[in-house]
Amino acid sequence: MKRNNGERAKGRRYVAVFILSVIFWLLLTFDFTVPNLIVGAIASIITSLAFTRFFVKNVYKLLQPKRYFWFIVYLVVFIWECLKANLDVAYRVLHPAMPIRPGIVKVKTSLKSDLAKMLLANSITMTPGTITVDIIDDYLYIHWIYIKSEDPEVYTGIITGAFEKYIKRIIE
Repeated sequence: MKRNNGERAKGRRYVAVFILSVIFWLLLTFDFTVPNLIVGAIASIITSLAFTRFFVKNVYKLLQPKRYFWFIVYLVVFIWECLKANLDVAYRVLHPAMPIRPGIVKVKTSLKSDLAKMLLANSITMTPGTITVDIIDDYLYIHWIYIKSEDPEVYTGIITGAFEKYIKRIIE
């Protein structure tokens, strides 16, 4: 009995999620013993069975080396932005006048996929001084500890500029 292309694509997605889960498990544990590999394989099978339907539709995107390059660049940029934000928040906390100007800003994103928007929202939230409150269509609502500008283009560039262009290259 022949399988149609849709079933083959679905099978490839399960295999891709399984392989990525095993790699992630090994990176987390960094233990290459047989018992750990067995536990990692079992956890990866469960993960792929439970979450593949939520995963990307086009598995071939995962096989493009340029996406891994941009992911590494993104990680370096993310770590740098987190360091800068940590210092900024520490300055604001330790300063006697506590110079804060909090508020919620509405940021428009050019990202189209839900996965890309989620990664952007989480990147913003993990950066000290900002928390993504909501995502509605192409807009992110972000609580910011110090609103530096009233101009939407300026604060959008400040908040998302460092992340959005790399996320677009990785996911879309």
